Amino acid sequence: MRTIKGPAIFLAQFMGDKAPFNSLETICEWAASLGFKAVQIPTWEKRLIDLKLAAESKTYADELKGKINSYGLEISELSTHLQGQLVAVHPAYDTMFDAFAADEVKNNPKARQEWAVQQLMYGAKASQNLGLTAHATFSGSLLWHTFHPWPQRPDGLVDEGFKELAKRWLPILNYFDECGVNVCYEIHPGEDLFDGITYEMFLEKVNNHPRACLLYDPSHFVLQQLDYIEYIDLYHERIKAFHVKDSEFNPSGRQGTFGGYQSWLNRAGRYRSPGDGQVDFKTIFSKLTQYGYDGWAVMEWECCIKHPEDGAREGSEFIKNHIIRVTDKTFDDFAGGGSDVASNRRILGLD
Repeated sequence: MRTIKGPAIFLAQFMGDKAPFNSLETICEWAASLGFKAVQIPTWEKRLIDLKLAAESKTYADELKGKINSYGLEISELSTHLQGQLVAVHPAYDTMFDAFAADEVKNNPKARQEWAVQQLMYGAKASQNLGLTAHATFSGSLLWHTFHPWPQRPDGLVDEGFKELAKRWLPILNYFDECGVNVCYEIHPGEDLFDGITYEMFLEKVNNHPRACLLYDPSHFVLQQLDYIEYIDLYHERIKAFHVKDSEFNPSGRQGTFGGYQSWLNRAGRYRSPGDGQVDFKTIFSKLTQYGYDGWAVMEWECCIKHPEDGAREGSEFIKNHIIRVTDKTFDDFAGGGSDVASNRRILGLD
């Protein structure tokens, strides 16, 4: 068993135009003051990192790491969630997902995808230069518009979709392997990898690639009514990153899992700050510890009610109180005696 590292915080939802959320230095000082031990860095946020430079210059990577260390913090992972989304985009979503891309590739799906792949490659090398072994991202999606089969899906459609997704990701996974870094897909609605079965289908198409790993976030599974505890039993060997985000599902006679096009505040399923929802984090931390997860517990704030600064302050303590320091002894050691083959055979009545 291993003791989970933490608490850490994903900075994406906290960046803004006002101090302390508008620069690397001030947001690190703020995070450290709340008791966080690491930050997960969104690589599209240029005020936090120059991703290309971090990939091309070990000196810059060392300086960035040193600056963050100076606040008593580490980097838990780099994130390319937005760029990973653009590795695979169905044309129906072109306009909305263009917002994730660099200006020079907008309105050009082919150039946008090539840009996204290059961003992932930079993410792999930058992670290696920073001494990281896990990288958080999304898979993108070609099939999401067909997740509810009406009209019915043509035979072979899903298989073809996963073949194409694998074709796009295999070169990226191979480069991550060269860099010694795991790709941790956040299993998420809107991605083609949105539950356990879709992850398994993808894994088959990439030949069970050793770097095709998981970012575990139970909040998405509550909204899908998926057993997020058994999920750990099934996939613990592939879980290399962990978001601590809460959620709740309160169905009514008017709406359920699809949400009725309502705002997050008015949906049956909605995200909450850690401890304010329905996720059983006590069991989750126990399971992950039991299976030897030794990565970071990273708070992600996406609450539709609570102020983010309150969520961050409470989230740091929440994670700290859930981390289990593993034991180095067995509780009944006091009653144990010596053992050897001869004595064991005597106990079995064999001598």
